[in-house]
Amino acid sequence: MLADAIRKFAPSRRAFLQRTVTLGGLALLTGCSLDDNSSIEAALGKVSSLNDRIQGVLFDPNKLAPTYPDSMITRPFPFNAFYGEDEAPEVDGDEWRLELSGLIADKTPWSLRQLRAMPQADQITRHICVEGWSAIGKWGGVPFGTFLKRIGADLNAKYVGFKCADDYYTSIDMATALHPQTLMALTYDGQTLPTKYGYPMKLRMPTKLGYKNPKHIHAIFVSNTYPGGYWEDQGYNWFGGS
Repeated sequence: MLADAIRKFAPSRRAFLQRTVTLGGLALLTGCSLDDNSSIEAALGKVSSLNDRIQGVLFDPNKLAPTYPDSMITRPFPFNAFYGEDEAPEVDGDEWRLELSGLIADKTPWSLRQLRAMPQADQITRHICVEGWSAIGKWGGVPFGTFLKRIGADLNAKYVGFKCADDYYTSIDMATALHPQTLMALTYDGQTLPTKYGYPMKLRMPTKLGYKNPKHIHAIFVSNTYPGGYWEDQGYNWFGGS
């Protein structure tokens, strides 16, 4: 689970920072004194923010992630969340509505039927988890850039945020939102998206690490104010490029 991973990672991350301090590198980079935990966390935040900015500059919105043949699909595709598989939320697809807010011209909620009526695309791409494993899956749904243009989202805004039925939340940069492989996934391996993979809709981004791919999405907003995220607010890098 990601919760276990972040607890295990935190001590080693602090140890790395402290070793760096003996060389003076981190202290010079951040201007922080690293003789206590609060200073270490402040320094870590500065380095993480710098890393986000560098990843954003290096990100190529036209470069595609690798795709694979059906024969390479991982079966069964792993379940992963901050809760057990039997705790995945059961969402009524007939009643579900996708709420829209922020810098969007048409904020009319969308039904699952309306999303399914839009042009669909498929991709077989690799999911890369921050825990160190990866798996290849087949996802189908609406290209997110097409949807954002359809609802009149401000494509010059900085952030697109997501709120989910399992209380997860995250946000991404607009360049990633408009990437041709960023998908509002409605199916998995040719079938309706199963509950454990995010029914009724998840965002699939092969250019991001797994924790940036929210499941059970019920609300999307566009903003110029930094929204953070569930794991990002606990120390994970915000950009999260794979």
